[in-house]
Amino acid sequence: MPRRRRRKLRWPARITLAILAIPLLYVFAALVGTQIPVNGGWHEPDQGITIYVADNGVHADLVLPASADGLDWRPFVPKSDMANAPAGAEWIAFGAGEKRVYLETPTWGDLTLKTAAIALTGGERVMHVEWVENPAYAARAIRLTPEQYRRLWAAIREGFELDAGGKPIRIDHPGYGPRDAFYRGTGRANAVHTCNQWAASRLRLAGVKAPLWSPFVQGLVSYYRPADQRT
Repeated sequence: MPRRRRRKLRWPARITLAILAIPLLYVFAALVGTQIPVNGGWHEPDQGITIYVADNGVHADLVLPASADGLDWRPFVPKSDMANAPAGAEWIAFGAGEKRVYLETPTWGDLTLKTAAIALTGGERVMHVEWVENPAYAARAIRLTPEQYRRLWAAIREGFELDAGGKPIRIDHPGYGPRDAFYRGTGRANAVHTCNQWAASRLRLAGVKAPLWSPFVQGLVSYYRPADQRT
């Protein structure tokens, strides 16, 4: 009889250990993925076009000039899409993330367990665009060759779902402030394809050195020089 009771207790214990092991395995996989670089032979050129990686401690945005090397974002995501974008803003921050997290959690205090669960298991991806006056707030800087910049520009553009006229589809949402807006994105966002992994994948497509898998922002920004550091 005692042996049977011990066996009955094994399965709940195993299930509990398995549940506890999932986040630990996720963090371990993230640490490993961060240490595996793609485009490992890339070096920042002496001259080129500078872009920035903005980091708020959780999420990364890619900050690009509104117009550079003949590529102009202004007709694609015009200031008129925003409530009141600054007239002098000449930089644009791009981010991608799960729809409910972006639209329903203006602050992390608004995040609910239901929203977090949907984000982890998979939801619609949306694009967040913000006009920026000065990119100095960004954590990291990356200088690109014109070819690398063109590839990055195209990779970011591919993240937008377009209408029949080739224009991004703006979501009816007030944004976080007067200078930003949301647009329908392509693909899905989940625990594997996070907002930070999206940013890393855009840089990889541009030919820039980036981590193989970096769901956390710290693993991404560690690859690049501080924005206030010159090379």
